[in-house]
Formats: sequence, C-alpha cells, structure tokens
Amino acid sequence: MYERKQLKIILSRITERKNLIQVITGPKQVGKTTLANQLTKKIKIPFHFVSADAIPSSNSIWIQQQWDSVRAKLKSSGSSVYLLVIDEIQKINNWSELVKKEWDKDRRQNINIRVILLGSSTLLIAKGLSESLMGRFELIQLPHWSYSEMAEAFDFTAEDFVYFGGYPGSAHLIEDELRWKDYIRNSIIEPTISKDILQLTSIQKPALLKNLFELGCIFSGEVLSYTKILGQLTGVGNTTTLSQYQKLLDEAWLLSGIQKFSGSKIKSRSSSPKWLVYNTSLSSVYDDSYFKSIKNDQVKWGRKVEQAVGTHLINSARVNNFQIFYWREVNDEVDFIIQRGKKIIPIEVKIGKIKSQKGLKAFSNKYKTSEAILISDDAVQWQEFLGIDVMDLF
Repeated sequence: MYERKQLKIILSRITERKNLIQVITGPKQVGKTTLANQLTKKIKIPFHFVSADAIPSSNSIWIQQQWDSVRAKLKSSGSSVYLLVIDEIQKINNWSELVKKEWDKDRRQNINIRVILLGSSTLLIAKGLSESLMGRFELIQLPHWSYSEMAEAFDFTAEDFVYFGGYPGSAHLIEDELRWKDYIRNSIIEPTISKDILQLTSIQKPALLKNLFELGCIFSGEVLSYTKILGQLTGVGNTTTLSQYQKLLDEAWLLSGIQKFSGSKIKSRSSSPKWLVYNTSLSSVYDDSYFKSIKNDQVKWGRKVEQAVGTHLINSARVNNFQIFYWREVNDEVDFIIQRGKKIIPIEVKIGKIKSQKGLKAFSNKYKTSEAILISDDAVQWQEFLGIDVMDLF
C-alpha cells in the first residue's frame, strides 16, 4: 500500500520527546484514516484507535471514556507511554474543550499519553484549534494527492492526472466516466458542502454558495470579478457575500480565488480573483465533454493543463505557507506568481512551442526578479513540472 510522505513526519513527532497533540486534517477522501492505520503498524508504542463517526454528537462523555480507557491500559501495560488516536473528532460537539480538559489533566498528573486527532472538516477543526487548543497542538495538513503520488500508487499518466485529478478513491473508476463523475459529486462535493460548510457555518443563502462553487469550477483558471459572477448567478446576493462564501470554499480545499500580484497587499485584496479548483476533478465533473474529446481539443486541453499546474501550486502553498498570485497589466500577463519571503518567481504555462515570452519579460523587468519559469515544449515540459516538489524552486 502506498505511503504518503507525511507518514514519516508523524512517526518522528510521535516518537520524539516533544509532546504535543498531533492534528491531521485536509480535504475529504485523501487518506487520513489510512495514514493513521499505517502509522499504528509501524510504531512500537501500544495504541488505542477509535472513531467518533457513529457516535451521537451530543455524547459529551465519550471522549473522556476513551481517555480513561487509555489511562487504564497504560497503567496495566507496563509501558511508559500510550498512543490515543481519535478519528472524525469533529463529530463530537464541543470536542476541543473536551480534549483540552483531558490533555491538561494528563499534564498535571504526568501521564504520558500521546494523542493524534484526525478530522475531515477543516472548518470545524480550525475553529476548535484556535478557540481551545492553542499551544497544545501541531498541525499536519494532508493536501490533495499530487501527480507523482497518483502515478506511483495507481499508474496514472500525466494526462490522466490533468483530467481526473488526485482523489485516490476514484482512481479505479476512470474507465467509466459517468460512474467516476457520480463518485466525485456524491462522495466528495456534496458531503463537503452540505456537511462541512452548510451545517457548521451560518450560511444565509446556501443555493448561492452552491452556485458560486459550480461557476468557479466552470471558470477555473480564469479571472472573473465578483460583479460578473453575480450577473451569472440565479441567487440574489452581493459581492461581500460572494467573497465570504469563496473563503469558506477555500478553507474546505475546494475552490480558491487567487489575487493579482501588485507588490501591495491592499491592492492585491481588492483585485478580481483568478478562480482555481484545488483538484482538477472538480472542474472536469462540470464539463459536458469527456476525457478523449478534451484531450484532442488544443484550447480546452491547454486550459486543463494550466489548471493542473495551478492545483499543484496551491496545494503546496497551503501546506508550506507560501503565497500564490497571478499578474496582469494592460496586454501583459503571467499565469502564476509564487512568493516566499522576498523571493518571487513568475510561472507561465503554454502548450506546444512558444515564440514569445512577453509577459514573463515584462513582469521580470518591472519587479527585478532573477528567475522565471516557462512551461512549454521548448522549456520545462508540463509533465515534468507536475512531478517536482514546488519547494525546491525556492
């Protein structure tokens, strides 16, 4: 079974002396539970693995019961340490306060219980961490699967990844596109929006949020203002509401709206966003065309490749805390700008051979950048770029 690189990070943190709660979160269906199961097979520490998935959310003593069980096991095991793993922790109401109570009790009594919490709702996990567990946790984010991971685990070609994206659970369905699209809609999109967003946040216009998501997927890779978006939506709303909804979709690892690079944070925030899905399958599922026809259409395929490059960048940016923008000025434009500290790298994506690098040159001249990446047949091929670790560029 394929092991994601984050497994080594968790292993080292659990076995080292530094004792903090390890919180693993990320999009739905990217293998958080599988990763935890792989971990328990590798560690030499005795463990207790439970899931709150089928536990009533109002059961406020369930977490305490699990902790008490581990304390008893630790006492009778002869071991100096025990590991408690709780999956779907966000299913329990007020989970973070309950975890804080038990964790602090262990610290006061010098009880050595290591803890891993897994959560599929990034919105609720983030809220709990900020409200109750500050200073007590380390966050490990599992992003969407990369091309390299899908290739190694499922023999995906680069073309497969561009269209079908990086959900491991859907890999065996790609030969039947209707079934594959149903899986993405019903097992990924619907539960993320209905359970992780609508049930956990105050949404006045749920239909508007869903429409915004669908439209963002359709226009993924394009710059479109909130005003123009409103003109194409059926629900009544305003640009402020759309901006708030987009942030929720972003936090849920569905849809990002990257801002225009200007060198000024204020100007960047006021720009029209470039819509970008976190996983190319999310845009493919809303396309009436199918894999073979899109692959044979140079314009559509070029757009899909640009989206795939964008998803590769924003997933890495989310995990590694660097910034991503686009740039446009008069007739010059650059698809993506990545920035970490003072280092700025413009990235342009072109399919086939290219005669002009006008946008890259204009940006580099204006902002005095020393590096620029051109993705084309004449430079870095897109297949090669999807296989690199973005952090190596810095």
